[in-house]
Amino acid sequence: MKKYLAKRIAFSVFSLLVVVLTVMVLVYSLIERSVIFQTDDTWNKRSNNDRTYYEYSQYQKYGYVDMSNFTSFLAQKYADVPNYTEDPSFKADRAVIQDPAKYEKNASVKEFIEKYTADGYEIQYLKPILFQNGSPKPGGSGYLLAVRERSMLARLGDYLKGLVTVETVNDVQDPTITERYVRWEKDPYSGFYARVGMGTNHKYQLYFDSRFPFIHQNKFHLNLGVSYTRFRGQQIVSVINQPRGNMKVTSQQFPAKLGTDEYADTAIDFHSLTWNYSELTADEKLNYPDKYTVATFRHGGLSMLENSFVIGLIATVLAYILGLLLGILVARRKDSWIDKLGMGAIIFFMAVPSLAYIFLFAAAGTRLFGLPYKFATAKVMALAYILPTISLAIPQTLSLMKWMRRYMIDQMNSDYVKFARAEGLSEQEIFRQHISRNAAIPIVHGIPASVLGCLTGAIITERVYAVPGVGSLLTNAINSHDNGIIIACTVFYTSLSVISLILGDLLMAKVDPRISFEEKAGR
Repeated sequence: MKKYLAKRIAFSVFSLLVVVLTVMVLVYSLIERSVIFQTDDTWNKRSNNDRTYYEYSQYQKYGYVDMSNFTSFLAQKYADVPNYTEDPSFKADRAVIQDPAKYEKNASVKEFIEKYTADGYEIQYLKPILFQNGSPKPGGSGYLLAVRERSMLARLGDYLKGLVTVETVNDVQDPTITERYVRWEKDPYSGFYARVGMGTNHKYQLYFDSRFPFIHQNKFHLNLGVSYTRFRGQQIVSVINQPRGNMKVTSQQFPAKLGTDEYADTAIDFHSLTWNYSELTADEKLNYPDKYTVATFRHGGLSMLENSFVIGLIATVLAYILGLLLGILVARRKDSWIDKLGMGAIIFFMAVPSLAYIFLFAAAGTRLFGLPYKFATAKVMALAYILPTISLAIPQTLSLMKWMRRYMIDQMNSDYVKFARAEGLSEQEIFRQHISRNAAIPIVHGIPASVLGCLTGAIITERVYAVPGVGSLLTNAINSHDNGIIIACTVFYTSLSVISLILGDLLMAKVDPRISFEEKAGR
């Protein structure tokens, strides 16, 4: 078993690397990089050299290139000079690139060119664009840049290197910390015990509350990247995990007020406290006993991931319960009107495009039962989950019914069934104890994939019902050329796929005694 798991995990990691590298090649090499500016209002407002410089800075942010400019180089060079921005030498060096005839003779420019040329950078001089009177046109100031294309392997290495980070007691670099620790303490905000740190980036390392999945941690961080278009500057993990509702204000006590009778109506999530490197304000000193004062706010509702998972999980559970039971029923009534009715439903849903029957359910649900069509218009939020859940559950139910029927009919013609009848077992006993169990074995392999697949959402269903889930995250990212989300979704979906395959194999070995991952003696 251990040897099998080691091989499976190694192959899965290799597969993940290949898939991510392939997608990076597609995104960064085969698609024109300028498409990232199609919906960029800032790019549209810039002109001339300012626009070119902005393009390079965005290419650097998106991971296409490494770029440095002459002004940043001068800031590092004069960093030890007090108030260097007012230093005459700094001003002279910075202004020299506005003179195309003199800039190459400047000592700092020569130093800049020599430094970055040696590191494989290409020097880009954006000559000032001037009016006839010599004044620069709007956006026409000169720039001196060093640009280097990033290799695909280097980009992949950097991404994987920062994929998972772990908080330690040495993360906060502040000499005022006299004791660094991670220990269990009574959590005043949940009533349970929590793992609390000093010197870690987050104060609460492990805690419990009433929000799904009820156990939360801040020690390990999955860094899937940053969104630069639709969710500008936000971490992608936060995008899919942040609840989508309004801020949730409750009566709470600030950390320094615990044990008193002073409460405040606030939406601050005190479990998200992180270290504040700035000087504390008077209010912060009054409300917090230490420098863990930076926090996020609580929001109502569910996150993208939770919305997709709730709908998908309920639909999957219903599909397996109904699909297996109906599959057994039609198999036992083979060639009867029940069997023909079931096969007719299966053929119908196989033939009709999924978008068509989703709209059919939507029309029937809204007109006959008054169910909300869109999430944003739902007065009772729980009712908004009914139509998308049904739209997902029915096709899965019929698919499972089809396979269960097929496997059962195959088993009905097996030799062991004939022997069971010869021994005098009733048809009900044969179906319950033998045929149903053996027929369900192939279906068991797909259970982990079905459950984990709920996390990826359903693209068409979520779009039709305007579900704020992760189903449309990838398609929206492709349309808006959000490279960060495209790579993150690739890692997320591929990881779920390989995990579901491993879990499916393990589950098969558990329910089928004929399957074993142990090596036999003598082989």
